[in-house]
Amino acid sequence: MNQHCFVLEFAHSLPGRVKRIHVTYKSLAYLAGFCLVIALVGFGLLSTYVQMSWKMSHYNEMRADLERLRTRYQELEKVARQHTDQMASLESLATEMTVAYGITGANQAGLGGPTLRQSMEEFNALKTTEYTGIYHHYAYQWQAHPQPNLWPIAGIVRSSFGARSDPFSGEGAFHTGLDLAAPKGTPVHATADGVVASAGWAGAYGRLVVIDHGNGMETCYAHLSQSLVVPGQTVTRGEVIALSGSSGRSTGPHLHYEVRLGGAPVNPYKYLGRPKTARAQLASSRPVQSDLGL
Repeated sequence: MNQHCFVLEFAHSLPGRVKRIHVTYKSLAYLAGFCLVIALVGFGLLSTYVQMSWKMSHYNEMRADLERLRTRYQELEKVARQHTDQMASLESLATEMTVAYGITGANQAGLGGPTLRQSMEEFNALKTTEYTGIYHHYAYQWQAHPQPNLWPIAGIVRSSFGARSDPFSGEGAFHTGLDLAAPKGTPVHATADGVVASAGWAGAYGRLVVIDHGNGMETCYAHLSQSLVVPGQTVTRGEVIALSGSSGRSTGPHLHYEVRLGGAPVNPYKYLGRPKTARAQLASSRPVQSDLGL
């Protein structure tokens, strides 16, 4: 070894000879610097990879939390919508009773108000009264049959109006109509004279036809495979307006039928006809919990 370099000696293949390699200090410095740079770059890449892995894991956790919150929000929104439908239905019934019996704030504001006995007597009278004729005089003038009084389809009753278990979630739900199971393509009939308010896709309802019968009364026909009418078209009771299907939020072919007053769903049973065939159908198919959807 001299002052400016190292000398590395290696045994030669020939006896008595030595192989020498001269390595300068400058070369050693370059080599050390190169190794240091490689180490720093490797450390930087490793650090970046670790940080990216941590951020990705944190992002996935945040995304999962967001999905859980979105699912919970949709569930709460569904419950709120069901409660809104229930309240609207009750308000509609209260309006019917008010119109039928002339109950106003002035009538209720007597000295001291009605007694408990009077209130109970009035409640019992209202409870046993039919309200189906209240809206008759305000329907369209040309209508011969302004009130729904016909079965919309030749089907089997699978789910009735009111509380039930949701067929998708299994949780309690408010069913806003009547489910009638029938093969896909079964003719769907208008249950009263009216004007088609809308006909097209409507989210969970799938293909939907809504008929306006005047004075705030509408009938809705959902999960259709095909609509045979267009908005603005006049239809008469018994006219074929669509074909049944399983579109939208549904797990089987059926018709979801609704009657609405002032936009609020009401029990369709009191608006269904009672011919012999309908009685036989009801007798042979007691409403059960549906697996059909809406």
